[in-house]
Amino acid sequence: MLPERPYSGCVTAPELVLTLSCPDRRGIVHAVTGALAAAGGNITESRQYGDPDNGRFLMRVQAAEVRDEPGLRAALTELAAEFGMTWDLDTVGRPLRTLIMASRDAHCLSDLLFRTRDGRLPLDVVGVVSNHDLLRPLAGFYGAEFHHVPVSPETKPEAEAELLRLIEEKDVELVVLARYMQVLSDEVCRRLSGRVINIHHSFLPSFKGARPYAQAHARGVKLIGATAHYVTADLDEGPIIEQDVVRVTHEDSVVELQALGQDVERQVLSRAVRWHAEHRVLLDGSKTVVFA
Repeated sequence: MLPERPYSGCVTAPELVLTLSCPDRRGIVHAVTGALAAAGGNITESRQYGDPDNGRFLMRVQAAEVRDEPGLRAALTELAAEFGMTWDLDTVGRPLRTLIMASRDAHCLSDLLFRTRDGRLPLDVVGVVSNHDLLRPLAGFYGAEFHHVPVSPETKPEAEAELLRLIEEKDVELVVLARYMQVLSDEVCRRLSGRVINIHHSFLPSFKGARPYAQAHARGVKLIGATAHYVTADLDEGPIIEQDVVRVTHEDSVVELQALGQDVERQVLSRAVRWHAEHRVLLDGSKTVVFA
C-alpha cells in the first residue's frame, strides 16, 4: 500500500503541474523540459511511463517559478502538434470543484468532507446530492449544500437531468460516488467520462445484490477490500485507480466484516480522489497510470 503524504493545503503560485500523453518517441522529455525551462520553470517533481503494450508515453511534471505561463502554453500547443500530444496544465493544489453523491451510507461522505475541511484533500465541495434525505444533517454539519434528488424507475430521466443541470450550474470538475446506490445511465457516463469516481466492495462479481457481507461471511472469505475506479457505461468495470484489502478470519462477525469493509472503502476512495485532484492519475486506454 502506498503511504499517504500530508497535503499542505497552501502552495505558492505559480507552481504548475503538467500532465501529458502521446505516442512514445525520442525527444519528448527534452522538448517538454526545455519548454518549462524557457518559461522560467524549476522542475520540482517529474514522473514518466512508456507503456510497452500500446506505445503510449505518459508524463507528469511539477515546476515552480514559472514566469511566463502564456508562453509555456503556446510552446505546449506547438509540441502537441509535433508529437500528437494531449496535455493539461493547472496550478498545484488548486481545489477541484467537486460534487459528492451518496445514498444512505454515511462513512465515505463523512470521510471526504472531514478530510477536505482538515486540508488533506484539495477539493472545493460545491454540493452533496442524495436520492434520500438521510444525509442532509451530515452535509449541513460540514457546511455543504445538500440536494435531495429522488430516483425511481419512472423518474430517473428527470433525476439525471437535474444532476446534469447542477453539474453545469456549479461548474463541477469532479463527481464522487461515495456509496451512491444508483446506476448512472450510459449517456451520463459518456458525458462525464473521466470525471466520475466510484467506490465499491471487492466481492463483485461473486456476491451480488443484497447483504454482500453476509454472503461473504457464509462462504468464509479470508480477504475483504475495496476498489475505486472511473465510471463507464460498463457497470463497475471502469479503469481502476486504487484498491486495498484487509485479512479477516472465521471469528469476525458480519457486523465486524462490514466495519472493516467500510474502513477500507474510506481509505481507498480518499486516496483515489486525492490522486485525481492532484493530477496524478492518467488514463491509459482501459487502465490508469498513477504517479503517486
